[in-house]
Formats: sequence, C-alpha cells, structure tokens
Amino acid sequence: MTRPPSTLESFFAELDRSAAEREPASRAEHPYGELADQRGELRLPARGGPHPVAVVIHGGFWRAQFTLRNTRALAIALTEAGWATWNIEYRRVGAGGGYPQTLDDVAAACRAVASLDGELDLRRTVAVGHSAGGQLALWAAAEGLVGGAVALAGVSDLAAAAKLRLGDGAVQELLGGEPADAPDRYDAADPTRRLPLGAPTLLVHGAEDDRVPVEQSRAFAAAAGSAGDPCRLVVIEGADHFDVIDPRTTAGRRVAAELATFLS
Repeated sequence: MTRPPSTLESFFAELDRSAAEREPASRAEHPYGELADQRGELRLPARGGPHPVAVVIHGGFWRAQFTLRNTRALAIALTEAGWATWNIEYRRVGAGGGYPQTLDDVAAACRAVASLDGELDLRRTVAVGHSAGGQLALWAAAEGLVGGAVALAGVSDLAAAAKLRLGDGAVQELLGGEPADAPDRYDAADPTRRLPLGAPTLLVHGAEDDRVPVEQSRAFAAAAGSAGDPCRLVVIEGADHFDVIDPRTTAGRRVAAELATFLS
C-alpha cells in the first residue's frame, strides 16, 4: 500500500495523538550535546528496575523533515512493555547532518545512556531503528555502542539501496556520492559491509513494504548468518513500511512481542 505524502502526514499526526493519550509521567527530555537536534526523550516503565534500555532511532531517509515524533508511539509501547526507552533526535541531511555528523550524533546518543537518570540495566542495551534508523541501529551495534540491534523495515545494505535509488537517492545524499565515489564512507556506514557485527540482530519487515524492499532484510539475514552473527528475520505478511512502528496494528504488536525475548 502506497501512502502519499498528505496521507503520511495525517498518519503520523494521528499516531502521535494516540500515543499522547498513553504518555507516561516519567517522560523527560535530555540533551546529549550542545546542538538543538542533539537530544532525546527518556521514558521509564512504571514498575521498578533495573530496566533494559532501547535506544529508539527514527527513520525518514536521514532527511531533516522527519523527526523523533515518528517513533514516539513505538517508544511508549516499548516502555509499557518494560523497556526504558531513549527516543533520540540527530542531525539529518538538510539540517547539518550527513556523513559523518549523523553517525557521530547516534554514537553520542548511545554513549549518553550511561549518564541518564533512572534504574537502567546497561548490560542489556539495544538499538531499535525504523527504516533509515534501522541502518543506524545496525551501525551502532557494529561500533560496539549497544549490545544488539533491531531493524524495523531497515535499510541494511546501503550499496544495494543506492543502486535502487531508494528515497530518490537518499543514500547518495547521506554519504555524498555513489559507492564508487565514496568507498570508504560506504565501508564505514553500510551494515552489510560491517559484517560480522559481533552482536545479535533482529530484523522485522512487512512483506508489502513499498519504500524499503523486504529483500534488504532477507539478504542481510542471510549474510549475517554466513558471517556467524546470530540474526532472526521476521517477515509479516500484509504489513507495509509503517505498520511495524504502529502499536495499534498486528505488526506493531508483533514487534513488542519479539523484543520481549530478544536479549534473553
């Protein structure tokens, strides 16, 4: 199912309103740097900790018009499921981001978890990213910044995504060119080229995704297994690119259920 921009904006606005009704009292915003986009929203479960930590990373093809609002509902749902969630903003293309600034911000946000207030189990920290955020989550695992990564409809092979011109050339915008033009940048940022990551990964993808093909997750899962990384792939029939971050859908509920056992 293709969602035009007008419908997509309505979807995110409605998703945000539904999430606001369940916003926990614990929500607090914290900076992890000096710039406006270097911030995150921390939410803590109602019951006592220590809590496993999910660093939640929104997508939007790394572009400035997309913000952490997109993953707020996901963060709240995971908090309700017992995770401390750190829903982060970062510099995006068009607002001071790109390579390496976007990656630098994600790294700083992951490191900032150790200084956040709350009963946090820092031995169980996972990055959970949607779409382009899936690439950032897998990259964070490759850097040893988190103990595992979850990619929801993730862009897990940047070279293949560039060849397909996903997001009208979004990868080329992020990395400043084609794979042949910037091989070192692709080597550093592309999760597939970073295998083995040395951390467990979970990939959840809708079979009807028309923005990031499910083949991205299928190919990454196969490559990760061959490289020796523990990797689980869940393909959800009938789900599109956004169902996986919508806790009101079967796909969204499946994400929370899969995460419940991810680090066990």
